[in-house]
Amino acid sequence: MNFSDVPSSRADAISDKTSMHRNAIILADANNFFASCETVFNPSLAGRPLVVLSNNDGCVVSRSAAAKQMGIVNGTPWFKIRGQAEHDGVLARSSNYELYASLSHRMMHVMSGFFSHQEVYSIDECFLHGTLDDERTYETCRRMRETVLRGVGIAVSIGVAPTKTLAKIANHWAKQHPSSHGVTLWTAIEREFGDDVLRSVPISEVWGVGRRITKKLMGMGMTTALDLCRADPVLIRHRFSVLLERTVLELRGTPCIEDESDASNGARSTQILCSRMFSSPVRGFSTLSQALSVYAQQACHRLHRQGSLCGSVAAFCSTSPFSKDYSHVGNSVILDDPSDSPMVVAKAACEALRNRIDEHAPYIRAGVMLLDLSDSGHFSTFEGMDAQRDEHGIGTVLEDAARRFGPRRVGIGYGGIRGKGRNDADTGASWTMRRDMLSIRGTTRWDEMPIAHA
Repeated sequence: MNFSDVPSSRADAISDKTSMHRNAIILADANNFFASCETVFNPSLAGRPLVVLSNNDGCVVSRSAAAKQMGIVNGTPWFKIRGQAEHDGVLARSSNYELYASLSHRMMHVMSGFFSHQEVYSIDECFLHGTLDDERTYETCRRMRETVLRGVGIAVSIGVAPTKTLAKIANHWAKQHPSSHGVTLWTAIEREFGDDVLRSVPISEVWGVGRRITKKLMGMGMTTALDLCRADPVLIRHRFSVLLERTVLELRGTPCIEDESDASNGARSTQILCSRMFSSPVRGFSTLSQALSVYAQQACHRLHRQGSLCGSVAAFCSTSPFSKDYSHVGNSVILDDPSDSPMVVAKAACEALRNRIDEHAPYIRAGVMLLDLSDSGHFSTFEGMDAQRDEHGIGTVLEDAARRFGPRRVGIGYGGIRGKGRNDADTGASWTMRRDMLSIRGTTRWDEMPIAHA
């Protein structure tokens, strides 16, 4: 829909609320975050078609604006489009997780100084809470956006609304309308365009509406956010869930979604998962157990960091889904007592798949999941049923060594075998993740720090 053709006479029918003080939800979301991070230390990439690839340089996970205009879609396997993409001048980079995490932390730190409360929702977006009037909120958001761009080098889009769901829509508006200069107030676009704003949003793009629910809602004749907004909340709760009922109320301007755990601290309340694809197929339990041990130690690192215990350990592996002989093997082991010991967890992960795999099958992925999490500081039970704590301090030693010397300097089995060169932060095993087009990690590696020539 072309909103330039929509009459703005509706503005006269809606009271002017710009001078009122209200609790505002501000959603700041980085534009094409992974691709944008790649341009920070390589300005020559700005404006060019660029894609960032997933683990082992598999699929497209992020695209620059120029790459989007060329029709490249996230999730597309790189090997399928590589020839044509390179012919068209598309550049590709391996996922540089160290760089992205570092720039994300800097970006979030800068934005935290502009409003009283911040909820880091993901690596590239956060919610902030403001109590200023619309005019001052807008000016503060504009200054915050300029500060992030100048200080970190990342462009962000900002949506301001009375609820998180509407803030998502306002944020999307800011991305799609250059005239907004990256900041959109819901009250302003609602006052000018009225119901046409929600009518322009497909129901599949409403925050909290999944793929399965979309099909059911469309079967009921609901195709836009406006249709869902006008639905009976009680009927929606009865036919779907209280979560979707909250979405309806949020679209009407009633805040219903509470803040979640801050994503920046990595805390998990139900499970911790560490899963990777191999750079080359793995055959046999002996080699597979090496990977399971490494992933178990990485999961335990997160377990230690948030002060938790796990009650059970699950492990899985799978062959290629494109293979005719595709197979997936998974199993879990319940620990005798909750534990935070990397030796106990690694042993349980290996035992979960022992005698369950095909020794000749080419497995391309494996993972370890820690379940039944509990707070180690408040765990207590009957005498003789205490947790299997890391009594020998192995986990603490691994944590201290990683903090002081970096990852892979010491570990159990292949968990302590380092790669060489630029891969020294990963294991030296043949199955370790491949990143052939990795850019510099200029904020976390002394030997890769960029040099400015005057």
